[in-house]
Amino acid sequence: MAKTISAVIKTNKGDIKLELWTEIAPETVENFVTLATGEKEWTDPKTDSLVRKPFYNGIIFHRVINDFMIQSGCPIGNGTGGPGYEFEDECLDKEGKLKAKVAYGTIAMANAGPCTNGSQFFIVTRKSGCDWLNGKHTVFGKVIEGMEVAHTIENVPRNPMDKPLEKVVINSVEIIK
Repeated sequence: MAKTISAVIKTNKGDIKLELWTEIAPETVENFVTLATGEKEWTDPKTDSLVRKPFYNGIIFHRVINDFMIQSGCPIGNGTGGPGYEFEDECLDKEGKLKAKVAYGTIAMANAGPCTNGSQFFIVTRKSGCDWLNGKHTVFGKVIEGMEVAHTIENVPRNPMDKPLEKVVINSVEIIK
């Protein structure tokens, strides 16, 4: 049996506690956890040098869409950045069956196409889920506390590109093993 790992995304709007699914998406969970703790090396886009420090601290939610999702994990703050590497999707099992649906309250990897996962993720705020994204985005956990915080974030005023007009910041991500 896989051990349970939780994460608390501490934002300036409140905390969102996640249950991370190591049995469904082991590489994705490991990537998220080690970026959050600073155990994994990543390329800082400001200096173009490899660093080993907590990745998500100070990063904003750069895209929020009411009744859809909230997205973060871009070190540049516009949706174009990542950790300087990409990794495989974990959407389907060996038989090609979907491992987890992109459902309400789940956290999934944002990407630019197949096998382009890095650091960006989104939390689904649409009550009916996002079935059209199934098989395209690796789901690696779900919100177990603080969904009201995700709804607060999805409702902040934003520009036409869905970027919040006020900064919604991840102060830190606490990992609980």
